[in-house]
Amino acid sequence: MTEKVCIFGSTGSIGCNSLEVIDNLNNNGLDFSVSYLTTNTSIDLLAEQIKKYSPKGIAITDELSCDQFVSRYKFNDLEIFKGRKGILELSKRDDFSLLISSLVGIAGLEPTVNAIKKDRRIALANKETLVVAGELVNDLVKKNSSTLIPIDSEHSAIFQCLTGEKMSNVSGIILTASGGPFLNKSLDELNYVTVNDALAHPNWSMGKKITIDSATMMNKGLEIIEAKWLFNLAPSQISVVIHKQSIIHSMVEFIDGSVIAQLGIPDMKLPIQYALTYPHRVINDFPKMNFNSPLTLTFEPPDYEKFKCLKLAIDALNSGGIYPTVLNAANEIAVELFLNEAISFNEIPEILELTLNNFNDDQELSLDNIMNTDKSVRRKLKENQKFYSK
Repeated sequence: MTEKVCIFGSTGSIGCNSLEVIDNLNNNGLDFSVSYLTTNTSIDLLAEQIKKYSPKGIAITDELSCDQFVSRYKFNDLEIFKGRKGILELSKRDDFSLLISSLVGIAGLEPTVNAIKKDRRIALANKETLVVAGELVNDLVKKNSSTLIPIDSEHSAIFQCLTGEKMSNVSGIILTASGGPFLNKSLDELNYVTVNDALAHPNWSMGKKITIDSATMMNKGLEIIEAKWLFNLAPSQISVVIHKQSIIHSMVEFIDGSVIAQLGIPDMKLPIQYALTYPHRVINDFPKMNFNSPLTLTFEPPDYEKFKCLKLAIDALNSGGIYPTVLNAANEIAVELFLNEAISFNEIPEILELTLNNFNDDQELSLDNIMNTDKSVRRKLKENQKFYSK
C-alpha cells in the first residue's frame, strides 16, 4: 500500500529532511509517494523538488513568490494553490493519507486543524499548533479518526519511551536542552551578541526562527506547553535539564524511580522516520551511535534569570487560556525584530513580559478567538514605534 504524503513546509529544514527520509524508506522496500509540497518563498528549491518527486500539486503561500514561480516554471498537470487561502484549500484535500506539518509558527495551526478534520495521520513538527490550541486540537483528534505523532526530537523521545507504558505509572518527563550557543555567556554579555552569534547553534541545523528560539530557550518553553497537551500531563510533571551534548533527547521518570531515556545522534531524520513509520521500526542508512568511542554526558539545571523566555513560557502555561497564544505571537514578532537588528537579544524577553503583563484574558477558548488574539498582539507590537524606530 502506498503512503501518499503532503508536506507543509517542504523547503524548510524538516521538509528537506523528510524527503531524504522518504527516499531512504523507498530504497529499503517501502512505498511512499509525494502528493503535495508547499513553500512560502523558496520557489527555486521547490522547483527542484517538483522535478524529483512529481507531486500532484503545490502551494506557495507568499503570493508574489507564487506569481514569480508561475512565470519562471512550467510543469504539466501541476495544480498550484496560491496564498494563505490556497494552503487552506489544499489542507482539506482527500487524496493524501499522511501530513507532515512543518510550517513555522501559528501559520501551521489552521491547515493542520483542517487535515485533522479530514482524518489524516499527522506527523507534527509545528509545535505552535499545540502551544496555542492544544485543548482544541486534542478534542478534534478524539472526535475524528486522526492520529497525531510528534516529530520534535524531544517529544519523539518521550513518545518512544512511553510506548507500552501506562500513564498512571508516569511520575514526570524531563525535556533535555542543549543550552544553545549562549550557555556559557553571562546575562550582561547577551546584550552584545549579534544575529550571526545567535544563529550559530552548536549541535542542530534549523531554520532561523527556531534557531533564535533555541538561543533564548523559548523553544524549550514552547516544548513544555506542547508536551502538556501531547501527553496529558500537569505542568508540574514537566521539567527541563541542560544536556549540551544533545545525545539524550528526553527522559521519562516512573513512580518507582526508574528513568527511561531515548538516545541518538543530533539528527532529525530518526524522529521523522519514526513518525512516518509508526508503530513500526524500519531499517535505514543513517549514521548510528558509536558507543566504542569516548562519550561524556553532562546535565545541569537551566538558568531561569538568564533565559527568561523559558520562565515566561512556564508562566503562560500556568495562566492557561489564551495566554500561550499571546506569548507565541509576541515571540514571533520579537524574533523578527531581532533578526532585522531592530532590537537587542535581551529585549526579546522584555517584549514578551510587557505583552503578557498588559493582556487581560476574558475570552472563551475557540479557534476564532485564538486567531483574533494572535492578530491583535502582532498589530499592537508592530504599531509600537519604540521597536521599529531603532
